[in-house]
Amino acid sequence: MSENTVPARQPIRSICVYCGSRDGARPVYRDGAAALGDALARAGVRLVYGGARVGLMGTIADAALAAGGEVYGVIPRSMIDRELAHTGLTELNVVETMHQRKLAMIEAADGFIAMPGGFGTLEELFEVLTWHQLGWHDKPCGLLDIDGFYQPLADCLTHMQTEAFLSDAQVARIQRAPDAGTLLARMGVTRDA
Repeated sequence: MSENTVPARQPIRSICVYCGSRDGARPVYRDGAAALGDALARAGVRLVYGGARVGLMGTIADAALAAGGEVYGVIPRSMIDRELAHTGLTELNVVETMHQRKLAMIEAADGFIAMPGGFGTLEELFEVLTWHQLGWHDKPCGLLDIDGFYQPLADCLTHMQTEAFLSDAQVARIQRAPDAGTLLARMGVTRDA
């Protein structure tokens, strides 16, 4: 994975953030989510995310909104029925299925960041990486590696690369950084975005 700054191919006006619907075991994850939401808003970049009010998802949305940012959430109707939707967003798009949710988020974003999370976070991250590999988009992707959360994944990707299942270029295109400011800079986001 790359630690070099990659210039954006187009201005980044929206970033889709994949993250946990739980808070995680330690406060450092909530702090990182709040810092990323704040950094996106201050850079003038719209947050695109899964539309929930719980876990890191709620934290990043609240931080972006508190900093005056625009937040676009996409949530399946079944989650509205379970009262998980964030009702204070700039815009909340209610869809019927998870597939519709993922597609709407991908289409609304100029780049993607995965924060700490579980199965859903990884599934969404690997889908956008696969789509890039297939040539379906050329949007930057990054990992917000809070307190080394993604080091085991980085090791796995290196192993896949060593075993010739991934190319050097595929692995190098994934930006990784421990804090929001560094990651956004590596992805080509500036305060003038």
